[in-house]
Amino acid sequence: MKLVIDQMHQQLEVPKEPKRIVSLVPSQTELLYYWGLDERVVGITKFCIHPKEWYKNKPRVGGTKTVDLEKVRALKPDLIIGNKEENTQSDIEALQKEFPVWMSDMQTLEEAWDMMTLLGNVLNVPDQSTALIQQLKEDFLALVNEQSEPPWRVAYFIWQNPYMVAGGDTFIDDVLKKANFENVFAESLRYPSVTVAEIQAKQPELILLSSEPYPFKEKHVQIFQEICPNARVEIVDGELFSWYGSRLLETTHYVKKLHQKLGAKT
Repeated sequence: MKLVIDQMHQQLEVPKEPKRIVSLVPSQTELLYYWGLDERVVGITKFCIHPKEWYKNKPRVGGTKTVDLEKVRALKPDLIIGNKEENTQSDIEALQKEFPVWMSDMQTLEEAWDMMTLLGNVLNVPDQSTALIQQLKEDFLALVNEQSEPPWRVAYFIWQNPYMVAGGDTFIDDVLKKANFENVFAESLRYPSVTVAEIQAKQPELILLSSEPYPFKEKHVQIFQEICPNARVEIVDGELFSWYGSRLLETTHYVKKLHQKLGAKT
């Protein structure tokens, strides 16, 4: 056994080589796949949709916020991987009474690199972790350095009824900054509900409708166009703005294509 520290500064004892891992976080599940840990991951959630073969074949232990304790027990994990924002405190505390639970907690890309470093060491894949971090740092540095236009003033929506946006202390906000977008709700915390009047008062130049957690579709574009007639409205792949694992490898290319589509501000 070895003592490790997670991103919530909790000390826990884990096996030197964890071999029965349950992941409660979709983006981190995909990260474990990227690191080649197929045989060592024995359980995931119903929202861990990537990779498809794991989603089809791995046992599921409920949702990210509705973990089935009995299903977890049946898998006899020697390590559970969770996240402060995506999992509920009550579920995590219940699991911690019986199993080692390593928790991530991040609001920035830098903290995502930290998560990958720490978790890579816990799982004994430091080389894979270091290589991934180096590639992502290079990708995002290049993205930032290529920007010459003034940033678009953007409102990023994650939910409707009520309308909810990404605030300033979120991982999404940090990705938006790196992608040359200025979050008009940056002074708000977490994911606030906003009224039509509040949206209009911010006068966003661009409205981004995320594909998750609420699955915005083309039919919603017209609704937002009527709320803010002078704004551009685009549906975007929410995974590429909010998943903090290996999916980030696709983010910078996606952002460049989005800017090409938007063109220069008029």
